[in-house]
Amino acid sequence: MNSSFIQMDSVEYCYENVTKSCIKLSRSVGERAALYFLFVPSVFTTIAGNLVVIISISHFKQLHSPNNLLVLSLAIADFLLGLFVLPLSMIRMVETCWYMGSFFCKLHTSVDILLCTTSIFHLCLIAIDRYYAVCEPLRYANKINIRVAWICITLGWVLPAIYSFGVIYTKSNDRGLEELVAVLSCEGGCLLIFNKLWALLDAVTFFIPCFGMIGIYKRIYTVARKQARLIQTMEDRTFSLEDNRRRAQRNKEQKAAKTLGIVMGVFLVCWVPYFTDTMIDVYLNFVTPAAIFDVFIWFGYINSTFNPLIYAFFYPWFRKALKLIVTLKIFYPNSSRIKLYTE
Repeated sequence: MNSSFIQMDSVEYCYENVTKSCIKLSRSVGERAALYFLFVPSVFTTIAGNLVVIISISHFKQLHSPNNLLVLSLAIADFLLGLFVLPLSMIRMVETCWYMGSFFCKLHTSVDILLCTTSIFHLCLIAIDRYYAVCEPLRYANKINIRVAWICITLGWVLPAIYSFGVIYTKSNDRGLEELVAVLSCEGGCLLIFNKLWALLDAVTFFIPCFGMIGIYKRIYTVARKQARLIQTMEDRTFSLEDNRRRAQRNKEQKAAKTLGIVMGVFLVCWVPYFTDTMIDVYLNFVTPAAIFDVFIWFGYINSTFNPLIYAFFYPWFRKALKLIVTLKIFYPNSSRIKLYTE
């Protein structure tokens, strides 16, 4: 998900003494500093925020549930994106050159696609988990357990890995565009072009799961509203301890579904512009300006920054876990058994 279309009105080159060097967009020190000032906080927040999610769910036993395992795996994908992809993408966007060589260009691009596709898969899995938790609560424990969660997580990583590395290293994405690639290729560039077939397939791997998630969450909210109305009509009834426990669990599942629905909504807002442009641009002979394309890419990256912020805003357990981590209380004996929320 990288682009090296450089504006041709500059005479500065990525490598001054290399014959076929990419042209570098000239930026002042102040402009570069301003861009780094904009990008660095996003990179840091992505790494730190998702690291807190990873530590929290891994450390505290109360959080060891199938749903949280999926959230943990999603946070790992976002954390790795912030650690390995965003810094290099940030340098490329600011300096308008790729200085790591062709090997790391392919590796970086493959890892980029892997982590973004993994996020899509995990959001789908989380949506299915929430569907059973809210709409089929009596069947949830039999359908979704720790073993099933681990199987889903494995598939959620292996399938995107096969797709991302397969596409980049077989060069299927630019088959039929060899002449264009030859013209645009230069030292200091990291070019990714999708032909019409793979642009369509890339969009399909995004939009079909997204439409599926929208349908699932629509069903979840329909059921949740019915459950809320039912509870409202029974307010005057005296509930047994078991009834109250079930009501509390139902409210908890509905709140989790709402929060993760917001996560999915933010994901769509962040990534729809990129995938829409990629799908259409190939049919318009790649007319999207480099600066606009980079904005679409980075807007998608920011989704990984938003996720832990959403958890911090909606989940009290996240805020309590953050406090315990910052104060180093997680190193106390039996800290893993601390209750972060009331059962």
